[in-house]
Amino acid sequence: MAPTGKLATDLVQALERDIVTGVLKPGDRLDERSLSERFAVSRTPVREALQTLAGTGLVTTMPRRGTVVASITIAELIEMFEVMAELEAMCARLAARRMARVDVEKLFALSAECAALRDHANADGYYEANVRFHEAIYAGCRNAYLERQTKNVRNRLSPYRRLQLHRPGRVERSSDEHADILKAISTGDAVQAGDLMRAHVAVQGEALNDLLAIVPRAYLEPLAS
Repeated sequence: MAPTGKLATDLVQALERDIVTGVLKPGDRLDERSLSERFAVSRTPVREALQTLAGTGLVTTMPRRGTVVASITIAELIEMFEVMAELEAMCARLAARRMARVDVEKLFALSAECAALRDHANADGYYEANVRFHEAIYAGCRNAYLERQTKNVRNRLSPYRRLQLHRPGRVERSSDEHADILKAISTGDAVQAGDLMRAHVAVQGEALNDLLAIVPRAYLEPLAS
């Protein structure tokens, strides 16, 4: 049998995936017994996994309801997108200085993958390719701590970033922005790479209003106790 720590890590990854892809939605209850049966493990790794997810803000414990998938307030959403934009800008800036040529070539391939999906009216498929593109830049910054922190915030915002791609024309603009970011990284222009990434990730003005208009109310309202 796998060690408890390994089981808990696997559970965290599986539950994160369910939350960020919308399989589990804000307010959904995460029952230890049901999860232990679903994953065929004891309650100990389940409990450890839920504690880890609570630490990242993806789940919360509520009186009389137990552990549920967390919602977020509008103010928190705005603040987190501000932080996300700065973290990703730092990743892009460092990647432009540190990314190996072989990894830049892989980034070109990932950008091409995104571009190939832009015309298929499949925002969710594009989102998965988009994640791979951004994670390649996180890795390219050659700062493991920054990479972990950026992924943590990204995971918390993933449901909202996925929904954002359903705004009319956003997939096409996102793909074009990838090409500009890639050019800056490949030519070693760290300042330009950071500025372009910040603008790419930031959600403000009309873009924020559009996002709030399409986000289901349960995602943004504090959950009732």
